[in-house]
Amino acid sequence: MHAWGAILDGRPPFLSLEVTRECPLRCPGCYAYEPDHIAGTAGLRTLHDFRGDTLVTRALAIIDEVRPLHVSLVGGDPLVRYREMEALVPQILARNIHVQLVTSAFRPPAAEWAKFERMTIAVSIDGLPAEHDVRRAPATYERILKNIAGSRVTIHSTITSQMAARPGYLEEFLAFWTPRPEIHRVWFSLFTPQRGARDAEILTLEQRRRVIAEIKDLRVRYPKLDMNPMLLPEFLRPPASPADCIFSQVTETLSADLKSRVTPCQFGGDPDCSQCGCIASMGMAAIGHYKLGGLIPLGQIFNASVKVGQWRKRFRRPSTPAAGVLPAEPAIESSPE
Repeated sequence: MHAWGAILDGRPPFLSLEVTRECPLRCPGCYAYEPDHIAGTAGLRTLHDFRGDTLVTRALAIIDEVRPLHVSLVGGDPLVRYREMEALVPQILARNIHVQLVTSAFRPPAAEWAKFERMTIAVSIDGLPAEHDVRRAPATYERILKNIAGSRVTIHSTITSQMAARPGYLEEFLAFWTPRPEIHRVWFSLFTPQRGARDAEILTLEQRRRVIAEIKDLRVRYPKLDMNPMLLPEFLRPPASPADCIFSQVTETLSADLKSRVTPCQFGGDPDCSQCGCIASMGMAAIGHYKLGGLIPLGQIFNASVKVGQWRKRFRRPSTPAAGVLPAEPAIESSPE
């Protein structure tokens, strides 16, 4: 209900901030560092970004203007700015906003974050050690396990064609991670390519079908696999375009300069929606297909709400989430890499 209120007011209920352009990893296929990730720029690494009190102040100014229900702190890797995140996170939570911080866990998250119920620390894992440690060094399995000790984290892994081709791969992955007390839950997404891409990671349609059937079975035996059965069929019928994607429509993503918008969704560039594997998109699609009272799909109500919100927004002072709320001052550029 709170989300619908924001939509009716013309505000995105979900806000994603790329809080830094920096990351110690060089993962193959990382969409954030594709040259066309942010339209009109030469890529994330070319943007100015912020540090210290300036980053905290500017991020909070945007949050206070947008008034979202959920904020994702992404990058780069937010823990490059760990001091700023330790200052920022409690202030966002004090506004009764859920926080999700997405990291490679190349360094430990703040110990106090384990106590925050309204916070998700999502640790990105690229498969089992043989694959992950090559792709994500220095954030190797050994380092991650050391850094998350005593934390409360969500493991998020994106399934690739290589993983799907090996029988039993997903179960081996779950058998490794789910017994550990630090692991609150596990999420799976499927690799999402850009339109026209030929990445080796792209799943075939048959692989997608097998993976979804396997996840449906695995979630019964591994309760920490947090994949609602309602969203699983959506991976086989993803939204046709960003305009049809509820998650895309309700999420505002700003890049590291805290003013450049990442469109048409968090992937930026020109994502191939026909092969989308984003768990958030599929979750929202499942909600949209749910029929209220068995008659009216919630997606129809959502579309009507968006139109109302757009109409109301036209009669307010024009503004972008990063405009009109920050003091005029030069951008503070990160240290050269």
